[in-house]
Amino acid sequence: MRTSAVVSGALSVLLLALVATEWPPLLAFDRSVATTLHRSALAHPGFTHLNRVLTDWVWDPWTMRAVAAATVVLLCSRRAFRLALWVAVTTLVAVGLQQGMKALVGRERPEWTVPVDSARYAAFPSGHAMAATVTCGLVLWMLALHWRAEWRGWGVIAGAAVVSVLGVGWTRVYLGVHWPSDVVEGWLLGWCCVAAAVLTYRWSETRTTRAAAGNGPSGGGAPGRATGGSRPPGEDPPGGPADGLGTEGRK
Repeated sequence: MRTSAVVSGALSVLLLALVATEWPPLLAFDRSVATTLHRSALAHPGFTHLNRVLTDWVWDPWTMRAVAAATVVLLCSRRAFRLALWVAVTTLVAVGLQQGMKALVGRERPEWTVPVDSARYAAFPSGHAMAATVTCGLVLWMLALHWRAEWRGWGVIAGAAVVSVLGVGWTRVYLGVHWPSDVVEGWLLGWCCVAAAVLTYRWSETRTTRAAAGNGPSGGGAPGRATGGSRPPGEDPPGGPADGLGTEGRK
């Protein structure tokens, strides 16, 4: 997970630099893909309408945030308060990063003579792609921690998450409201947020466990045989009568 966080973060920064400096090969690629898909959207109005329904309702960022909120409530009902806090904070941090980067870069959205959809605010990164990546990533993490061994529908949920993340990226470019690199940045930055959340949670759990062990008897070590230290009066050493096995009994 650490490697995943570093790689996704590094690629996100690299793509940000390329977009901010308006690297010609990237801009040419974005324009070529967006133009081709826009022509298809104009030629197939029925399929275009389906994409609008998916992007505006099924995979809308507010839908994803509602799923994240439901996850927080479910975790609280199971008294997993720390995990619920991690999900809530990660979701809010992701929204803040997304809006901050949009304001920082200020990239214009594609403009068409005959648009098939519209969107507000700056283009980079895609808020839809980032929200779907963060929410689906967090939900899969929760399932892996609490329900994977006891729930047979794990594969269905994992498949739905992958389809949602990839599908929402497709709809944003197909409908002409994002450049391809906007969507890729949303994926990268969103996954980096999820990986960072997992890593910090593991670190927090490890630190809490060590602190609890350090508050144990005898300065943090377990008494008796576990530490090899002194034993209470009357207790025999391992292999003695208290174990029920003398020297002869072990042969």
